[in-house]
Amino acid sequence: MAKHRSILSIVLAFVAVLLISCGSPTVAKVPTYTSEQIATIQSYANEVSSMRDRMPELQALIEKKDWTFARNFIHGPLGELRVKMSAVTRDLLPNAQKPARQAAKEVFDDLVAIDRAAEQADSDLAVLKYNEAIKAFDAFFQLVPQA
Repeated sequence: MAKHRSILSIVLAFVAVLLISCGSPTVAKVPTYTSEQIATIQSYANEVSSMRDRMPELQALIEKKDWTFARNFIHGPLGELRVKMSAVTRDLLPNAQKPARQAAKEVFDDLVAIDRAAEQADSDLAVLKYNEAIKAFDAFFQLVPQA
């Protein structure tokens, strides 16, 4: 019986070595964007970019201290900004989603602060938050893949 156990353990060891040696090594895949993903991201990013391009209009309203139109601009033409930026963020690679969400949140927070500053006619705060919003926009676009 002891002889059979020795032979059985040698056979099992041989089978284990054979299975391990025949297995293929797993290679870590670096996630990348497909062309379809880039096209989808770019379609939303273009809409966000067009809203970003209109930010100087808000700056002019702040400089003129035209608080009513500044607030209307934030709620009107920039009203869908959160939805569009969220759509871009959702399609980014997992390692880029968190910083993109943070940058988008900063843009939203700054726009809310500009709205409150306009409500209180606080031009210094409005200018400060406008500049921070532009920086957050730029940080967001650094995370968006280019075609």
